[in-house]
Amino acid sequence: METVFRVAIIYLFVLVGLRLLGKREFGQLSPLELVTLLMIPEIVSQALTGDDHSLTNALVGVSTLLVLVLVTSVVMHRFRRVETAITGEPSVLVADGQLRPHVLNINRVSPDEVFSEMHKSGLDRLEQVRWAILETDGSIAIVPTEAARSKVGLVPNGKEQAAIR
Repeated sequence: METVFRVAIIYLFVLVGLRLLGKREFGQLSPLELVTLLMIPEIVSQALTGDDHSLTNALVGVSTLLVLVLVTSVVMHRFRRVETAITGEPSVLVADGQLRPHVLNINRVSPDEVFSEMHKSGLDRLEQVRWAILETDGSIAIVPTEAARSKVGLVPNGKEQAAIR
């Protein structure tokens, strides 16, 4: 039973710690961050098992972790506020062609990252962006203006769709 409590405490600690890092940290992990995340289990393994290296204790620990992940996903699915607390909410980085510096700073996103995503979407000017949204997975979604859509051929309007068919 002690292993169950140890795994639960470490799980909650790591969950809160990763949430505090922010959503940008999950979207693009550097090698250092990846190594750090991979080292966490090794660092806490002795604390989890209490120096008991038996197969039974390892199975209890892994089972507890799997149950905690399942319970977390069920609770997140059932309660929107819990989901928001764990995963966060999307953030609007650009609204109607205007950067939102306060939101960029809070989320530690540089304007260069927004411009890079704009260029990937075929846009070259900020005025062509209706919305740039930092998603909860750390990616940046670009929604072009109607004029920009027709210019770069992203989404044809109703008349163009009828002509294509």
